[in-house]
This record gives sequence, structure tokens and C-alpha cells, in this order.
Amino acid sequence: MKVAVLGAGAGGAASVAELVQAGHDVHFWARSAETIEPHVKLGGVAYEGKLGEGVAKPALITTDLKAAIDGVDVAVVVLPTFSHSAIALALAAAGWSSSRPVVLNPGHTGGALEFAETFSRTGRAAPPVVEFSTLTYVARKYRPNGVTVSGRAKQLKAAALKGGAEVLELAGKLFPGLTPVADVIASDLSNVNMVLHPPGAVLAAAWVEATGGDFTFYVDAMTPGVARVMKQLDDERLAVARAFGHDLPNLIEEMKLLGTVEADVVDTSDFRTAIAGGEANKRIKGPDSLEYRYYKEDFGHGLLPFLEFAKIAGVETPVAHSLYSLAQIAVGTDYRKGGRTAEAMGIAGMSKDQLIEKVRAK
Repeated sequence: MKVAVLGAGAGGAASVAELVQAGHDVHFWARSAETIEPHVKLGGVAYEGKLGEGVAKPALITTDLKAAIDGVDVAVVVLPTFSHSAIALALAAAGWSSSRPVVLNPGHTGGALEFAETFSRTGRAAPPVVEFSTLTYVARKYRPNGVTVSGRAKQLKAAALKGGAEVLELAGKLFPGLTPVADVIASDLSNVNMVLHPPGAVLAAAWVEATGGDFTFYVDAMTPGVARVMKQLDDERLAVARAFGHDLPNLIEEMKLLGTVEADVVDTSDFRTAIAGGEANKRIKGPDSLEYRYYKEDFGHGLLPFLEFAKIAGVETPVAHSLYSLAQIAVGTDYRKGGRTAEAMGIAGMSKDQLIEKVRAK
């Protein structure tokens, strides 16, 4: 298959490595010439870890979006979630066909809805959009031309806006291990980072600023108090999911499916032990500042759209509200400005039934 991978961070680099290994014809695109230049010099992406070791050489490495999408069957967007709106506008301007699917790896919470709404505001019909509940990889770029992959999701949830089973099957050919779910509300509410990051990000904010992130986020900062807050937040997530007709696994059960909690964990109510014992995440350092992606993504594009869904569902979410409000104060920002609001997702003023009808329309 001919694939454009859009984004040259750790997730994009890992995607190139896996897709090239699988025999796909890959175009590799980045917005920044500075980011892509080391890959141009190498002629590809150096990779190590769970995907093996080597250099994956895509057919094209470029900052020219039109060239990157020319003739491809599908675009895989592996960018920070706050870039979904911008890339939707860029793809529309570059002439992306409304018949060619876009895969958001990941969609985070509300990604497919925001992408489709932004694209449609250009006056053109939005393409089919597949979103993954979380990024396929646990990966970091420790060098400019390479990626270290410490984990690869075994199972992750995926859903589509438009295109139905056909586009989900296509996405599954690119990234084996997808579990289709009924609609993007189910995949949105399966976003583990929305629950996994905000409690520690808020409760360890002083530690972040004092040490510059010199602690392990999933071990040192996974204290009993943080774990208790996280479990309450997860209970709210599950309640909102049930209001939309979805019976989802709890956070630890979901992470076992992904492979970031070990398969032999029995007590899925013990958040602290299960998360701290996960091999894929245990050496990951804390945020180096309050500008880190846990603050930039997981509140304005995680908890904010979650709160919008909860409001439509009529479910009270006091823990999510508290974490969201405290993060805004600590970071000194208004997450609604540029965040994933109901308006940005095209669902403002909808009832629960109207939203369900929107996401399940073929």
C-alpha cells in the first residue's frame, strides 16, 4: 500500500519503521526542515527496540505536503493532537480527496470529530477518518535521526467516521492488532492518557518545576494518593462511557491489552502496583516543565473534550473538573482557547441521542 506518514516525532518515526518493514511504499513528511534533515542525511529512520534494529528507508522524505500525499492510498497522521485541526486544513488546501481515508494515530479524545469538522469547514466533504484510542508505540527519539521503541501496542481500539468496516480493515492492514469498536465515542473514551497523565501532572507539578523532570513518572510519581485520584477519574470515564452505551475495561485492563501493564497482573484495582510494574513505561522520566505534552495535550485535548461528552451525557465528573481547573491555574492558560471544545468537534448543542446518531452514521 502507498502510505503518507505525516509527522516526524517518535510516533511518526516508529510508524515509518514498521510500515517499511511490512513492505509498504512510504512517504515521510514533517512540517519542520530542522526535524526532517537528519533523516534526509541518513536516508531513512534508524530504529531499535521492539521493532528490531536497522534503518528503514522510505521512498520519499520531504517537507512538501503536496508531494508527500501525491498518489498515496491513505494518510497516517502521527502528530500531537493539538495539530489535528491544522493538518486537516493543510490537507484540504493540498487537495486531499474526500474519498481517501485518513488515519489518526492516535485520535486521543475527539480527534476524528475535530478533524472532520475542521476539514468540512473548508467547504469540502470530509474524508473517512479512522482514529486509534492511543498511539501504537511507546517510543522516544533520543537521537535526531532515530527512534527507540520500548513498547508496541498488542491491541488498541479503533473506530471510523464514515467508511465503516472497509476503512477499519484498511487501517488494520497497516497496523495489525486493532480492535474495532462501535463508534468514535468508544475509542475516544478508551484513550488511556486522558486518565493516566492528568492526576500525576497536577499532583507532581511542584516536583516537575523543582527538578526539571528528574524522576520517573510512572514509578516515583505513582504514589498511593495519585493512584487513588486516578481510579476516581477512571470511574468517571467509565460512567460517561456507559451513558453512551459502552461497557469499557477499566484503565488497568485496557493497559494490559495495550501491553503497558504486564499480562500477569491479576489485581486490576491496584492502580499503583500495576502501572509502576509496567516494563514499557517504568524508565520514562517526568515532564521537564509545565509546557510538556502531558499538560499541552492531555488537558485541552483530553480532559476538555471528555468534559464536553460528560455534559452531553448528563454525567457528573467532579474529579475531572477539579484536575482540569487546577491545571489551568498551575500552567496559567485557558485550555478552551485552541482546545477541543464541543464547537471544535462540531457537536455543540447536541443531545446524547443526536451525538450517537452522528458518530454511527455510515
